[in-house]
Amino acid sequence: MTSHIHSRYVRDCTRHLVRKQVSTLIGLALAASSMVTFAQDTTTPATAQQNQAPSPAPPSSQNAQQLQTITVTGSALPRVDTETPSPVTVITAQQIARSGFTTVSDVVRSISADNSGSLPTSFTGAFAAGSSGVALRGLTVNSTLVLVDGKRLASYPLADDGERSFVDLNTIPLASVERIEVLKDGASSIYGADAIAGVVNIIMKPGYQGVEGTIDVGNSQHGGGFTKKATFLAGGGDLNTDHYNAYFSAQYESDNVIYNRERSFPYNTGNLSSLGGFNLNGGQGTNTSNFPGSIYGSVAPGTLTNPAQGFIGGVTQVPGSLYSPLRPCGAGSFYTTNANGSFCEQDFINQYNQVQPKTQNGGLYGRITVKINDTTKAYLSASYMEQKTYTIIAPPAQIQTLVPNNTNGIALPPVLTTGPNAGQLNPNDPYAAAGEYALLNYAFGPLGGTGANYDNHNLRVVGDVSGTAGDWNFDASVALNHVWLDVDNFGFLSYPALLNAITSGSYNFINPGANSSASLNTLAPAITKTSTSDMDVLDVSGNRELWDLPGGPMGLAIGTQVRHEAQNDPALNPDDVYQGLGIAQTKGSRDVAGLYAEFDMPLLDSLEVDASGRYDHYSDFGNNFSPKIGFKWKPLDWVAIRGTYSKGFRAPSFSENGSSSAEGFIPEYVAPLNYQAEHGYSTYATTPYSLAEYSLANHNIKPEKARNFTFGVVVQPASWLNASLDYYNIVKSNVIVTPDFNDAIAQYYANNGVISIPGITAVQDVPDPAAPNALPRAIELIGEYTNANYLKTTGVDLDLQVHFDFGGGFHYTSELQGTQIFEWYLVEPNGQKETYVGTQGPYNLSSGAGTPRTKGSWSNTIEYGPATVTGTFYYTSSMSEIGEDLGFYPGSCEALNTEGQFFPSNCRTGSFTDFDLVGSYEINRHISVTASIMNVFDRKPPFDPANYAAINYNPTYAFAGIVGRFWNVGVKLKF
Repeated sequence: MTSHIHSRYVRDCTRHLVRKQVSTLIGLALAASSMVTFAQDTTTPATAQQNQAPSPAPPSSQNAQQLQTITVTGSALPRVDTETPSPVTVITAQQIARSGFTTVSDVVRSISADNSGSLPTSFTGAFAAGSSGVALRGLTVNSTLVLVDGKRLASYPLADDGERSFVDLNTIPLASVERIEVLKDGASSIYGADAIAGVVNIIMKPGYQGVEGTIDVGNSQHGGGFTKKATFLAGGGDLNTDHYNAYFSAQYESDNVIYNRERSFPYNTGNLSSLGGFNLNGGQGTNTSNFPGSIYGSVAPGTLTNPAQGFIGGVTQVPGSLYSPLRPCGAGSFYTTNANGSFCEQDFINQYNQVQPKTQNGGLYGRITVKINDTTKAYLSASYMEQKTYTIIAPPAQIQTLVPNNTNGIALPPVLTTGPNAGQLNPNDPYAAAGEYALLNYAFGPLGGTGANYDNHNLRVVGDVSGTAGDWNFDASVALNHVWLDVDNFGFLSYPALLNAITSGSYNFINPGANSSASLNTLAPAITKTSTSDMDVLDVSGNRELWDLPGGPMGLAIGTQVRHEAQNDPALNPDDVYQGLGIAQTKGSRDVAGLYAEFDMPLLDSLEVDASGRYDHYSDFGNNFSPKIGFKWKPLDWVAIRGTYSKGFRAPSFSENGSSSAEGFIPEYVAPLNYQAEHGYSTYATTPYSLAEYSLANHNIKPEKARNFTFGVVVQPASWLNASLDYYNIVKSNVIVTPDFNDAIAQYYANNGVISIPGITAVQDVPDPAAPNALPRAIELIGEYTNANYLKTTGVDLDLQVHFDFGGGFHYTSELQGTQIFEWYLVEPNGQKETYVGTQGPYNLSSGAGTPRTKGSWSNTIEYGPATVTGTFYYTSSMSEIGEDLGFYPGSCEALNTEGQFFPSNCRTGSFTDFDLVGSYEINRHISVTASIMNVFDRKPPFDPANYAAINYNPTYAFAGIVGRFWNVGVKLKF
């Protein structure tokens, strides 16, 4: 969904105007004969979190390569065998470097299990603009738990769609990352809330010796997007000899803006008439909000026919008159005519819209580890990250806006009524001398595009002590995380200032360049706020061996966690003063206490059973218990069969149960025909109007619950080959949803104002002057979030890896990762089933990206002496342009052409495949150079006219296509 009314209006306009099975994966696997690295590959040194007991040397020494025990994400017990009952994928620092990605967001969101609800930074019209989030299994960003070194993080201060809390991946320093572990299974039994779809655990470097730095620059072949990046890492000290290790890292990256005008058709225009689609360019309509006005304006003479409404809606066009430009058409426009008159048409998308916002990202990370004695160590880490996003959200502000104040049908009065020139003829009204009003369609060009700047700061400090005491291994830590986001919106009209500018003549419509900066700042002042989020956590845990079982010693881990969470996101437009902005505000805090335990039972040499459970108490909604049991059976040395069953939960966000509210609008709601007839088809009853929808937090809302089971097989028939295939099945109940306003408004008009849906009420308009005793219009619906739906998703993950050492310094590795979704559907309380897999639904979720059935990647690396080259394919399957959450079922289509036919004719957006090539060459042990070509074949994104997060393409899955071929070169110095 979009946060700004301009973006939502474009989405609605587009919607109304433009109204394989697993064999695919297996076939791809057989054709490729290759694969992705796993935690179970014990030849890879950094495949899981280090044991909490002190290591004998810093990670840079050879001794650190011989990990004795490790703690894998999803378990609290250290183990030698990293093949756990749950599927875990590990992305090492080496793999990250070979991918060519430069941010944690790009790395994590490239995982094939990331699906519907994933949030890209490029979606600048989002409620949570300026951020990026991962959505494993397509269960949205609030059902994937993101950790750093196994510890929780503060959420982004703005909620996705004004509802869902999540961790912003842009504020995690990639320069200090050792590896990323992705648990693709429920894990509430260890971590508590939110770990329904899985866990992404970013493991930072535990230590470093030496000095290294990198400098990289890159640019798109098609213009825009110039990138520069630098990193620095330095550390020293040996835990064995010096009893300490300390290191420090810094990073900075700047990515320039890419404008739509720098890309080819159809991604650079609002005019799709050459394809049979609609022309949505500005400046070609009358004085309504259906088509935005141009910066040159268009006017028609009018007379005041409804004094009660005045110059906003009370003026009627003079019969037989036509519109004409307010001033001569100039740069960026062309003269056009239609049945309504003549206009200066402008392609606003070409002139203002952005493919990629300008971003700047930088930060510092430091860590010092001290060996207290032979059994105990401690570390202190601190980080500060900052992400700046500068974006244009929409073209210049329009004088006609439906929300929050309806200025449709606005007109310039012939005589000024306020200000120092009150009583004089209006110099902006060309018909003033005749005593006529000027109906006006106009964009405020001097204000530039409407947009926002987001400056997100993330400060985090962690202290940890770990070691052994008797038969116990212990770990105690404190983590303090504070996030503050400065938001600066610009270009949005102040409604009172607009009215004053019209009635006083203080704004010059005829010669906009003559307006002073002070006048423009009054008309559209900066709108600022600072939002915050906090996460303070105390963790204490311990583990030990209990007694011997036939397969080995039984392990026990116990732990407790106490944390404080808080969020404060003040309303940006609390009094509905600014045109094009709704109201959204969130405030809440709570305390959480949890206890958990895990038992690992090797019942036989070939059979391991793991059981865990966690009890959580929340100060705002109550208690929850989350159990889990899993097994791993090895009937043969090279075959492991594994499975898990778990229950999990998601705690309500502060948007859902705090002191929170959000207001959206249906810009042009039309009352039902029977209502119009009852009112004698009066202007009051037939005129489209703005219907507000006000969603409130519900203090009695319950947490979402989930049942999750997995079953899979891992095989390693040869030392050069390992593979896994895992089935998942997730059912989520008590799904928290926004109030059912669609049914509520239908009931209001069908039942003489009575709404039977619990918790939803209507605010009535003033009575119809033509029918004062009839039912007034509903101008606002008010309702609370509620637990209503349940959903289910099933599918498989395929992971494969082969590696060959041919001797002579020649080594080859091939990795394949893929996810195939079998089912993804949601069931509403009335029993209606909405199926999303393979479609662009759920359309109203996050960026409206849809739910592709198949996603995958295939990388191949050749190492020869000092040279390394990696080529990676990324694939996303096609989708049908239907969204059952909007009522578009098979046989219908979200996008229609001017003839009312499917657009495109098959109502599908194509699959997308791109290929990245990354290489490095080590000149000597101190200097190496790198180069990459992203999207080598310069593949364009599939045509998607139904998508509202971008212009005719899907930025969530095909962003590499709109960027196009991208070059990058760099150098690395190491001492």
